[in-house]
Amino acid sequence: MGTWGSGNFDSDTAADHLAELTDRLLDEVVAAMAGDPVGLEPDEYWGVAVPCNLELLCLLARQGHVGVTLPEPATVAEWKTTFLAIWDATIDGLEPKPDYRVARRAVLVETFDRLAEEAARE
Repeated sequence: MGTWGSGNFDSDTAADHLAELTDRLLDEVVAAMAGDPVGLEPDEYWGVAVPCNLELLCLLARQGHVGVTLPEPATVAEWKTTFLAIWDATIDGLEPKPDYRVARRAVLVETFDRLAEEAARE
């Protein structure tokens, strides 16, 4: 195994570990996006966890460590379209405050856009 520095992520083993971690985050998103759309509604587990996974992927990618894998920007764009369509169609049924609805949607858009931007850099 190769080591190229003294940092926690400066070895082949660390890169392999990071790849496994990011693959797991991506696999969860892929499964959620391909599953029952009800699971992506704002009050359902994957409606909350998918943006969390995307945020974690962005944070990991920004560190510049070897081993981080990201989806293609076109895939992120498809996910964004699907996710936001479900969010837009269901959020009002939860009767959110108008300010929350606007602010939360902006965060969701930004999250998908940042991941697409990070993916385009690869």
